[in-house]
Amino acid sequence: MSQIAIIGAGAWGTGLSIVLGRRGGHRVRLWAHEQAVSEGIARGRVNQKFLPGHRIPDTVTPTNTLAQALDGAEILVSVMPSQHCRGIFEQMRPHLRQETIIVSATKGLEESSLERMTEVIMDVLEADGGWTPRVGALSGPSFALEVARGDPTAVTVASSDAELGQLVQREFSDPSFRIYTNDDVIGVELGGALKNIVAIAAGICDGLGLGHNSIAALITRGLAEMTRLVVACGGRAETMAGLAGLGDLVLTSTGGLSRNRRVGVELGRERKLPEIIADMHGMVAEGMFTTTAAVGLAHSRQVEMPITEQIHAILHHGKSPKDAIHELMTRSGKSEIAV
Repeated sequence: MSQIAIIGAGAWGTGLSIVLGRRGGHRVRLWAHEQAVSEGIARGRVNQKFLPGHRIPDTVTPTNTLAQALDGAEILVSVMPSQHCRGIFEQMRPHLRQETIIVSATKGLEESSLERMTEVIMDVLEADGGWTPRVGALSGPSFALEVARGDPTAVTVASSDAELGQLVQREFSDPSFRIYTNDDVIGVELGGALKNIVAIAAGICDGLGLGHNSIAALITRGLAEMTRLVVACGGRAETMAGLAGLGDLVLTSTGGLSRNRRVGVELGRERKLPEIIADMHGMVAEGMFTTTAAVGLAHSRQVEMPITEQIHAILHHGKSPKDAIHELMTRSGKSEIAV
């Protein structure tokens, strides 16, 4: 029986706890930052705040204490918001065993360092003579609500450690949750993060009342600039044609459950960002943070990312969405296949 700690009881962390709890053969502890969330799950077996309507199996033990969540954990699944990853791992470090396998399921980049989540985790655990952890990244098209209700879902786990990938594939898969393996950690993590920016842009198109032509063009060109940055950072272009690239991009840019797309829709309707965030009731749209980090990465690698630049201007400089779309459409002519 595997002991698994899931750190983060938002919608995605809760959805993963349902998958792992219903599979059998696991003892799962689900750590919630908010004590009320943990107590609510213990009392009613439902996360009413982040994933209402979906029962959490009895094999899942909620807790508000990191030491309890990590006690004896063989696998740690990290599902906290990207900007809290470093701080929470610093808190967890004294309670972690060196042999514990770490799977990052957070789709974002750290704003201050521009680092992917596995890089942040390794920074913390290797610091001051620490150890080099065994880390992988889980990503792909996976709305938490659909995963929780058992809709067929396929994702990928990426690690340079083939044994780790195979172990996660074996331990996490069930008849409705299929896991593929990949060794391109850079591509899988960047794909999962960057697609959120394009999803905001797609939502803006919808909010402006634009049609399918516009959104299809936006997604396609968004994938092109995602791929440019992935390759410039050392990832593989073919990863962007897979689950963590095109798969997640299409889902997040078109699906009604997408928080990032929803932010874009409201921006396109000329609502102000603080008002939109307030209406999300504590849920995080990672694309708002990833956009700043992506612009920094693109500049450092001298990669052209016009869609990302325009979304950054809308989010952080108050640019009009209509003006941003106009600038994208009136750029000088390019070759579609130019690198």
